[in-house]
Amino acid sequence: MPISGPPPESVWVRQTDPRVKPLLADLAREYSSRYHRVLADVHHELREYPVERFSPPDGGLLLLVRDGHAVAGGAFQRYDPETAELKRIWTHRAHRRSGLARRVVAELEAEAERRGYRRVYLTTGPNQPEARELYLASGYTAHFDVSSPPREKPLPFSRILPSAIPARAVGA
Repeated sequence: MPISGPPPESVWVRQTDPRVKPLLADLAREYSSRYHRVLADVHHELREYPVERFSPPDGGLLLLVRDGHAVAGGAFQRYDPETAELKRIWTHRAHRRSGLARRVVAELEAEAERRGYRRVYLTTGPNQPEARELYLASGYTAHFDVSSPPREKPLPFSRILPSAIPARAVGA
């Protein structure tokens, strides 16, 4: 059951911000457990990702912070000139099922759109059914057969951002 309290504050940070450490540590535990990988290896991969990838002007890293602690977060980076790639969507275990991941996705999309991106791309792992359902429920197009059981490869999704959708002609 999610912890109640005031809504968390949205804070854009650099990957080096100390409040990002719990996000990376928890993601490493989650990925290690779900994909049977060595925890230290996963944590090293997450920590060593180039800081500039999630920094302006091409990227960003968002935390939802309550009482000084990150309760959810995520990031985006440039995938191609018109496409932002969402990464590291995370919600602390105690705050899951409370809409925070959907809020993170929406805020990342809005910031990517402000930066001129027209499309969002992301992948999630086959052992993350909650993420798969989040993206489908958030209007993402799956680029795999959703009726088949997930395989061992990442599941790709994309979405056209609202500003890239042409307005309907009047009377059309």
